[in-house]
Amino acid sequence: MNHYQILIIGGGTAGITVAAQLRRKDKNHKIAIIEPSEKHYYQPAWTLVGAGTFDFKDTERNEADYIPDGVDWIKDKASDILPESNTVKTESSGDFTYDYLVVAPGLVMAPELLPGLKEALGKGVVCSNYTDPEHTWEVLQNFKGGNAVFTQPLTPIKCGGAPQKIMYLAEEYFRKTSKVRDNTNVIFATPGSVIFGVKDFAKTLNKILIEREIIFKPYYAPVRIDAENKFIYFKYIEKGENGCIINEGNKIGKEIVGDSEIKMSFDMLHLAPPQQAPKFIRESSVALQDGPNKGWVDVNINTLQHLRYPNIFSLGDVAALPTAKTGAAIRKQAPVVVENILHLIKNKTMGKEIYEGYSSCPLVTGYSKMVLAEFKYDNVRDSDPMISKFVDTTKEQYSMWLLKKYGLPFMYWNLMLKGRA
Repeated sequence: MNHYQILIIGGGTAGITVAAQLRRKDKNHKIAIIEPSEKHYYQPAWTLVGAGTFDFKDTERNEADYIPDGVDWIKDKASDILPESNTVKTESSGDFTYDYLVVAPGLVMAPELLPGLKEALGKGVVCSNYTDPEHTWEVLQNFKGGNAVFTQPLTPIKCGGAPQKIMYLAEEYFRKTSKVRDNTNVIFATPGSVIFGVKDFAKTLNKILIEREIIFKPYYAPVRIDAENKFIYFKYIEKGENGCIINEGNKIGKEIVGDSEIKMSFDMLHLAPPQQAPKFIRESSVALQDGPNKGWVDVNINTLQHLRYPNIFSLGDVAALPTAKTGAAIRKQAPVVVENILHLIKNKTMGKEIYEGYSSCPLVTGYSKMVLAEFKYDNVRDSDPMISKFVDTTKEQYSMWLLKKYGLPFMYWNLMLKGRA
């Protein structure tokens, strides 16, 4: 049986960043990453791929090029975690034991949770940047008008702002390039009650919705899709009248079906699929077994230490943290995990580093504009003083667009995954 001082499940953003930072701080620890994928993707750029302004091949690199020197790569899938015996099982490589475990396998797409989506996704006019951004770009180019519907599920999703980012880009494309905007209804339907949870940024986005005549439908949770007949069905999840920003009458052709469902036609449909923790996590004792965070890894929201198994830490999309699941969040989470593990190894006590919930959503609002929404727990604005001192990040900025398209990818590949940022 193979034993590691620090075993990491997941070779995505979180796993690689933690491994790289551990190696930069102390090269004496025996570390391994369990990761089956040969390729590593910079997924934040998939929004731009879906809008035709970024090449998909530039989001893909070889995983082998980012496994830190001195870290063993177990090219396999984790299949179970047995925390009582400090053991991780894999599909074909056997069992591995650990002194400390970092759980960071990310999340998985679960289109089967929305009836009709699995059969329709990636075909015809049903698209998603989360799974195939190149198909989204094809759909945009072929769109001739009608209802362009953008929506998201009730489940947690990675980068909660992504479903509206592609909407803003599509609206501009329809208006400036394909010239079909005059006969198009751009509709954003969300289970949420507001366009964005942080007021400073929501104020700007609400203004954009009005100026660009985007139809905003809050409290709309998708429940099923009839792709053949091009209908999507929603349930309204808040009692009372729908407080829409725009009173659009019924030009989008929605109708009430039965007592609770809203039927809406679409000529293109972009959505984030439902998402959940990997099955081996959901079925493991490291996950919460009930409550609103059921299935996600049970950690202290500040130390990122497991609440029941003190030698286990978790970060990234799979952790049960009340903040957005983004790469920016991982950039702040990784140093906390690294510091606390190294402090435990050396001193048998936790370090002082804590995570305050920081996350960032680079809200692309057009082909040359972006609002950089940074926040922490409880939807408190948390803008970087080095940026906000010179730029009002609550407003659309060309400089932030350049950061999104060029600066952030460079930082990701060359700094973050190398343990330098």
